[in-house]
Amino acid sequence: MSEKLDLLLDVRGVSKHFGGVYALNNASLSVVRGEVHALIGPNGAGKTTLIHVLSGALPCNGGRVVFDGNDLERRSMHERVTLGLARSYQITNIFTRLTVLDNVAMAVQSRVRDWGSSFSFWKPFSLDSAIIGEAHALLAQVSLSGMANRLAGQLSHGEQRSLEVALALATKPKLLLLDEPMAGMGPEESERMVGLIEHLAQQVTILLVEHDMDAVFRLADRISVLVGGTVIASGSPEAIRGDAEVRRAYLGDEVA
Repeated sequence: MSEKLDLLLDVRGVSKHFGGVYALNNASLSVVRGEVHALIGPNGAGKTTLIHVLSGALPCNGGRVVFDGNDLERRSMHERVTLGLARSYQITNIFTRLTVLDNVAMAVQSRVRDWGSSFSFWKPFSLDSAIIGEAHALLAQVSLSGMANRLAGQLSHGEQRSLEVALALATKPKLLLLDEPMAGMGPEESERMVGLIEHLAQQVTILLVEHDMDAVFRLADRISVLVGGTVIASGSPEAIRGDAEVRRAYLGDEVA
């Protein structure tokens, strides 16, 4: 008898179309708690659209998404974050005119304060030692401790991506959605990001969208391949590397 997998995310038959164009067409995949699951595929395959659907940025036109036992239909982005679903973006999404520390402190504050029923949110977080302490700890986790007082806009591209990861971690996610975290990076910055993801994988489940195949095959416990809006294969890196259909559709000789 096979061991029952502890699924954290279960995506079943999800479709998303824009007019008559299907970005996702009956796409299905599952993410096991504790793994790094990579989602790969050619440009235009629907990878970022799927991340948008999972995070709540876009509604789907069909199918079902269950996260940690919760059906995500009609759940807002904020509700999904509260359930433990956090994401980073292809394009860095930070407050460039605030300090690095203030960026993270604001993210921590948004989690620990009750927005709807208390004016305590407007208390300056600089007066809250617990928030500042947690923000410093998060910066240490992404190796940005020495840059806490710099303006976020002064960071390098790779450092800004690391800061964005810290903002996502501030929500205390169960699943971290990373959308092309190494996009636009040189070799040194990419290597630092791979090291960061390896570190994070010891603490949080990760769904990783990435075009860098060396990084994917180094990091992933399992890989799903999305082509034309449909997942054509899911399995271990070894199984995906040797899958003839995947090679024809995407990998070619890239990972030979």
